[in-house]
Amino acid sequence: MGLKGSKLPEARVLLLGLDGAGKSTLLYKLKYNERFQTVPTVGFNVEMFDAKQKRRKITVTVWDVGGQKIMRAHWKNFYEETSGLLFVVDCSDKGRLDEAKRELEHILRSEQLEELPVVILANKQDVGGALTATELTEKFNLRKVCSDRNWFVQPCSAVSGVGLEDGFRRMVHFVKTTDDANIKETVKYLRSKSMKTIKK
Repeated sequence: MGLKGSKLPEARVLLLGLDGAGKSTLLYKLKYNERFQTVPTVGFNVEMFDAKQKRRKITVTVWDVGGQKIMRAHWKNFYEETSGLLFVVDCSDKGRLDEAKRELEHILRSEQLEELPVVILANKQDVGGALTATELTEKFNLRKVCSDRNWFVQPCSAVSGVGLEDGFRRMVHFVKTTDDANIKETVKYLRSKSMKTIKK
């Protein structure tokens, strides 16, 4: 088998959220099961994961992009060829929930991310008084905002790791991989070709 044939189907996932939401901590906990002392991400971090989707192996590349205001203007540069969105919310920082909600709504309005699956990681559940996943669903009006796509809210803690794997598995279940897209494109191409033949 050639190299091309042995390549695993791929999915590219964006990890977004406000600065301080816990994105990088969560990413490294998921990847290495260790707590890293992270600094605010200026730019982005990229990690690859092997995962299983319907009994087949796939590769998931997670792009963790900085959440500071100056970085958010560049989020759209990462939208192309994205298969899914992980959006992290610091549920203990109630003063910034409206800001997080606005940013999520702005992302979901992008044409490039139309119908893209979303898993919202309700982070910092280990902090007393944090909003629960149910409360977050209500506050962010997710049933309406995400009505055109697959979505799920996963309570988690980036520090302890609780809920991270469940959230990641849910995303893997939702995403379309590169070979899924290729099959669709091939079908489109064959259909348009057969239509031209019929017209002749």
